[in-house]
Amino acid sequence: MGLDPSILSEAFPQANFGDWQVAAVKAAKIDNVQALHSAIEGLNIQPLVARAEGHQPIAMDRPNWLAFQRVDDPDVARAAVQAKVDTKGGADGLALVFEGANNAFGRGLPATKEALFQVLDGIDLETTALRIDAHPSIRKSAEWMFQFIQYNKPNPRKLRLAAGIDTASIFASSGRLAMSFEALKASLPQSLTGFFASGLPGILLEADARPVHNAGGTAAQELGFALSVAVGHLRMAEEARQPAGNIAPSIGFALCADQDLALTIAKFRSLRLLWARVLEACGATLKQPVKIHAETAKRLMATRDPETNILRNTIALAAAALGGADSISILPHTISMGLPDSGARRISRMQHLIARDESHLGQVTDVAAGSGSLEALTGALCEAAWTEFRKIEGEGGPLASLHSGAFQRRVLTAQVFRETEMRNTKIIGVNTFQLENERAVPVLEYPKVATEFPSKVFCESLPMWSVDTFGSLK
Repeated sequence: MGLDPSILSEAFPQANFGDWQVAAVKAAKIDNVQALHSAIEGLNIQPLVARAEGHQPIAMDRPNWLAFQRVDDPDVARAAVQAKVDTKGGADGLALVFEGANNAFGRGLPATKEALFQVLDGIDLETTALRIDAHPSIRKSAEWMFQFIQYNKPNPRKLRLAAGIDTASIFASSGRLAMSFEALKASLPQSLTGFFASGLPGILLEADARPVHNAGGTAAQELGFALSVAVGHLRMAEEARQPAGNIAPSIGFALCADQDLALTIAKFRSLRLLWARVLEACGATLKQPVKIHAETAKRLMATRDPETNILRNTIALAAAALGGADSISILPHTISMGLPDSGARRISRMQHLIARDESHLGQVTDVAAGSGSLEALTGALCEAAWTEFRKIEGEGGPLASLHSGAFQRRVLTAQVFRETEMRNTKIIGVNTFQLENERAVPVLEYPKVATEFPSKVFCESLPMWSVDTFGSLK
């Protein structure tokens, strides 16, 4: 016999929004609820927000996400062993991080065909997703990956590929390009024709905003930059007489996830809404939800008490998963100290399995739908990102904006504001509950990588910013 709901309604009177405000004021011992008002990266956050009515869940490819492991060891033989251990240990995919990539952090696989073939030798391509993170030789690497696939002849329908071709990301992180804007504009569509002709499925072009985040940029700057890069991909297709609807399924995005749970969830949701708006303006529709890859942010990785990075990574993973990321890569917690060993890599791999297969974080589509606070934050972030997008477009697009330094100046302003805002922030292990004696963490020795590439065009590269800065702020 079930419990009659009316019994509960009689015992507990319904509370309205005003009642909640009174209760909040009393609990916080303040004069009015607006004293709890706050701001995140310039976005106004109301202390209490009513339930958002009429909001439908944002379309996402659910359930669950693909758990990626980085392959970034300059020692190719060791990297090949790591790749096999990771795929047998539960990883769904491998992210090939070559030297010069924005997320290689001074390391990375040698950018050679031999390195790619050696790492992938023995990997089941039908069960292991592959992606290449943007780096100066990305187009060559994409060609090598397709050659390897054609040589091994897997079932094309079972492949999950992402070749992260994104010139703007490379320019932003390295400060240089191998060819002029004119030569790039002329050569890229022609080289992509062969990739499209191969008929292989997956993401070919990417809009990668991770360099913006790791430089201390705001979420709005990340999204505005990524959106402008993706629009540039659409323009390139238009110039090659390809309808936007044809190339849109081949465009993906890469974002950072950090320890700010609400903002990260809102960021991933906002990107889907913004991209849908762009495609609508182009007269195109996306039959399948856009693919978004997430990587936990380098800027949250502390060198002090690095085990606390595991906690920050856990929050970032949960935020990306709840925000609807299709694939996620976790930076091992010792990456700020050097090249992570097998133990650190195993921890990052297990975090996926615990969050996904034991906690089932990926089973619900758009958990934030209808939440007053998260819907409000998503809306505010969409507006701020659209403003940044229009600024970049007004400056001639991402490459021109970077070349002039206009975009970098805005990111630097955000970085300075962030440092001011964080002066009183307590970060476990960094500036509060610090260890009296730091423990040494194991990292691997690795051969020095070559990061110099032929360059024709230069700009000021976006710097790396770190949570360690918090500890030094006065």
